[in-house]
Amino acid sequence: MEILVCIKQVPGTTEVEVDEKTGVLKRDGIDSKMNPYDLYALETAIRMKESKGGRVGVISMGPPQAEAIIREAYMMGVDHGALLTERKFAGADVLATAYTLAQGIKKMGNPDLIICGKMTTDGDTAQVGPEIAEFLEIPHVANVLSILEVKDKSIVVEMDMPNSIEIAEVQLPCLITVEKDIFQPRLPSFKLKLATKDRKIDFYGLEDLEDQNEKNYGLSGSPTQVKRIFPPEANQNHEIWEGTDMELSDRLLKKLKALKFA
Repeated sequence: MEILVCIKQVPGTTEVEVDEKTGVLKRDGIDSKMNPYDLYALETAIRMKESKGGRVGVISMGPPQAEAIIREAYMMGVDHGALLTERKFAGADVLATAYTLAQGIKKMGNPDLIICGKMTTDGDTAQVGPEIAEFLEIPHVANVLSILEVKDKSIVVEMDMPNSIEIAEVQLPCLITVEKDIFQPRLPSFKLKLATKDRKIDFYGLEDLEDQNEKNYGLSGSPTQVKRIFPPEANQNHEIWEGTDMELSDRLLKKLKALKFA
């Protein structure tokens, strides 16, 4: 089975400036890390490979420095990876991002199973995974809690619905997005770091994709535009109270009433 995991490099801090003109995050010069939800997707894929055989690949879209998370994925047991990197891809909304990734997945050869984390911590939309599936015209299931069975032509998954837990059998090829804690992600291996330090990473630009119309990518290909985006205001006000349990509980109740919470 060929499994592909979509991963993303996200800011490693909440102190990120926003470009007031474009509404996108200024990522240059800040610490970055792999999107935490993608670690669960990676662990899911690697465990499937260990139990059923096959290969695991990763694909990401971002600046050249996003190569670092593909190297990290190699240290966890991933076999191959590709990075979509091109200035014309910058500033993409969820739809243009999903379209670009779908084009990259086609370039890689259309796997049997695509696994995405539920969402990214810098966007929180949880839309990219399902939109990739729509562009690839394959079935998809979101919010997967566990994989119950892997068959020759389908997988059986347990998914978290708004008011219930449901089980679905999905025909391959398909895409799933996984919840956190589906598995505990493993740590990168120093042994694998040494073994994969020279492993190739494929870099794709616009000229490598099937659709080379630059109007379908980046800001040009984004039907939604950010009207306003701003960092939340930090409130550092705090009080320290001392006293007995009864004194503190009485004071807390009065405070809640003063704030009209009780």
